[in-house]
Amino acid sequence: MKKLSALTLLATAVTACVCGGKASSEAMNVVVLVSDDQRWDAFGAGGSEFIHTPHLDRLAETGVHFTDAFVTTSICMTSRASILTGQYMSRHGIDRFGKELAPKAFSETYPAVMRSAGYWSGFVGKYHVGSIREDDFDFVRSYHGRHWYEIDGERIHVTERNAQDSLEFLRERPTGQPFILSLSYFAPHAEDRAPEQYLPQDWSAKYYEGVTIPESVKMAPSYLEALPEFLSQESNEGRIRFHWRFDTPERYQEYMTNYFRLITELDEAVGRLVTELKDQGVYENTLIIFMGDNGYFHADRGLADKWYPYEESIRVPLIVYDPRLPAEERGIKRDEMVLNIDLAPTILAAAGLTVPEGIQGEDLARLYLVDDPSGWRDEFLYEHPTITDKNRIPASQAVVRRDLKYAYWPEWDYEQLFDLQVDPTEKTNQVDNPAYARELEEMRKRLEEMLKAAK
Repeated sequence: MKKLSALTLLATAVTACVCGGKASSEAMNVVVLVSDDQRWDAFGAGGSEFIHTPHLDRLAETGVHFTDAFVTTSICMTSRASILTGQYMSRHGIDRFGKELAPKAFSETYPAVMRSAGYWSGFVGKYHVGSIREDDFDFVRSYHGRHWYEIDGERIHVTERNAQDSLEFLRERPTGQPFILSLSYFAPHAEDRAPEQYLPQDWSAKYYEGVTIPESVKMAPSYLEALPEFLSQESNEGRIRFHWRFDTPERYQEYMTNYFRLITELDEAVGRLVTELKDQGVYENTLIIFMGDNGYFHADRGLADKWYPYEESIRVPLIVYDPRLPAEERGIKRDEMVLNIDLAPTILAAAGLTVPEGIQGEDLARLYLVDDPSGWRDEFLYEHPTITDKNRIPASQAVVRRDLKYAYWPEWDYEQLFDLQVDPTEKTNQVDNPAYARELEEMRKRLEEMLKAAK
C-alpha cells in the first residue's frame, strides 16, 4: 500500500478519524458528481457567457476550481473506470463497452476501500463500467441511455430521476455512519437514437429565450481540412454525428441550446443536493467533487462527440469543495495539470484511508491545502482504444504538455506534433518541419516510456 505523505496526513487529520482501519462518525463524507460529455468551458465559471449554471458557479466560488483538468481517455467507460480506480487504461484494462472490473480490481477502487472501512456507499446514475454489481454498494440506482422514462405511469426526465435517487440515498442513509455517494448524471450526453438528440425538460427553456449561441472559430472549414484524412472522411464517427447534430446553422443553434439546457437542469439537481447536505447539517463535513467524464466537440473541426486527443475532447470541468479549506481561502483557481486519475487518491486521503499501490494519480489536496506544487506533473499520457474499427474510431496515443502535444495513431502509423505556444488551437502539424526534429524525437521516446510505465 502507498504511504501518504506527512503533508497529506497533516491535512486530513483535521476532520478524518479512522480507528483500527474503520471510519468513525466524524470521518469526512464524500460526494462525487460526474457529468457526461461536458467540456471545461460549458458552465458559467468555466467561461461560458451563455449558459445558466448558478449552482456549479457557486460551488466553484466556495471551493477550488481546477482550470486545467484533463481525462486520460476521452470515452465514457474508460474514463469512468479511471475515476474509480485512479489508473490509466493500460492498467485497469477497461477498453471496450461491457467490460467489467473484476472483483479484485474493484476492491481497490475508492468506493470499495471506503465501504470496507465502514462508509455507507451508494451509486446513482450512469455506471457504464460493464454491468453494475449491486452487492458492490449499499445503495444502487443505475440507468442511462435515455433522457425520458415512464415509471409508475409518470414521465420523468433522467436528470430529475438522478436528483430524486440521490436525495433518497441521503435521506435514508444510516445516521452516525459516514457516507460515500457516487452520482453520475447522464446529462448532457445526447440520446443517440433519438432524432432530436438532446431532449431537455420544459422548464429550462426560459433561460435561453432570445439567446444565440456563437459559433467557434474552429468551425471554419480550414480546421476540418487540417484533420488527418482518416478523421475527416465521412465514415468517421465524429463526422457522422456532426451531421446528426450540427451540420446547418439552424441545427447548430437548436441542438447547442438544448445541450446547454441539459447542463442547466443538471446544475439545478446539484443545487438540490447541496441544499439537502446543508439541511442535514453535514455540508461542512462533506468533500464534494464535480468533474466531467470527457470533453466534447461542439462542431469544432467539423466533428461531434469526443474520442480524439484534441483539447475539446480531453479537457473537462473540475471543482473540489473541501471543508478543510479555511473559508477565507475558498474560491481559488489552480492551473496545474490535473487528471481524472487524481480523484481516487484525493478522496481516499481526505477520508484518512491508505491509498492502494496500484493507483497512479496524485492527491489534489497537496495543491490547495498545503500549496505544494513542487514536483507536480508537467505532462501526461493520453490513450484511447479502437472502437469497432480504425475507420470509425481509431486508436490514439499522446503526450500532452503545456508547450507541445504529440499524438500517434498506431493503426494509421500517423503522427502529429503541435507547438501549443504558437498554435494553441492545434491546427498545424509540425511533424514534417525540420525545425521541430529534436522535439519530435524527444516526444516519440517519451510516449514509448510513458506507455510502458502506465501498465
